[in-house]
Amino acid sequence: MDLHLGGKTAVVTGAGRGIGLAITRSLVDEGVKVVAGSRTVGGDLESLPVEAFAVDLGTADGPGRLVDEAIARAGGFDILVNNVGSVHPRPGGFASVTDDDWLGTLNLDLMSAVRTTRAALPMLIERSGVIVTVCSVNATLPDPLVIDYSAAKAACLSFFKSLSKELGPQGVRVNTVSPGPVATDLWLGKGGVAETVGGAVGAAPKDVAAQAAKDAVTGRFTRPEEVADLVVFLASDRAGNLTGADIILDGGMTPTI
Repeated sequence: MDLHLGGKTAVVTGAGRGIGLAITRSLVDEGVKVVAGSRTVGGDLESLPVEAFAVDLGTADGPGRLVDEAIARAGGFDILVNNVGSVHPRPGGFASVTDDDWLGTLNLDLMSAVRTTRAALPMLIERSGVIVTVCSVNATLPDPLVIDYSAAKAACLSFFKSLSKELGPQGVRVNTVSPGPVATDLWLGKGGVAETVGGAVGAAPKDVAAQAAKDAVTGRFTRPEEVADLVVFLASDRAGNLTGADIILDGGMTPTI
């Protein structure tokens, strides 16, 4: 299927690894010029034909700097992919989560997307653009193990649903993608979810990951490339009348209809 994305320009946040890197690759494969924002630039990202920009999107001015850089380097953009985020399991329970923990999570997992979207909005309205945000299944399946992350992602989901109603009449589509566990370092790498939880309960990380995979009816983690393919489709005109939607990609983990 030709997605007719050739000649478009996208801004991708959190592009240096995991889901963000997979999204960046998929966009490049479709002929999209990508301005890739990442805390550090190197490795796999540096090897791609993109405009990579080192920026801390957890700061108040980082998102605006990324948008300004995208306009300076590419002359503008048509697509914004909000992907930056992180999750920290809280095996000590709710009482162990400090104010600083809450503020840090809300800042990175909610406010980074709010700020980037605000900065990008004039360009997206001018070009009748598209916003796709990577949210999380925890927005609708809140988990006490990631209580602050679940709350931040629920707020993120609500924000973009509201925004879709405001921007639809102005020609801007807004959708979210909510993955379950994805096979990236965030879950499976050193210091990732599996290792952190395993250390707290005395289990091997591979056993924690295996149990999480069993929660999906497919019996496996989602691959980052699968998330990327969905994001790229939503960014294309093939999804031209799809807005205000949250697409859950969790291998059937969510039990509701």
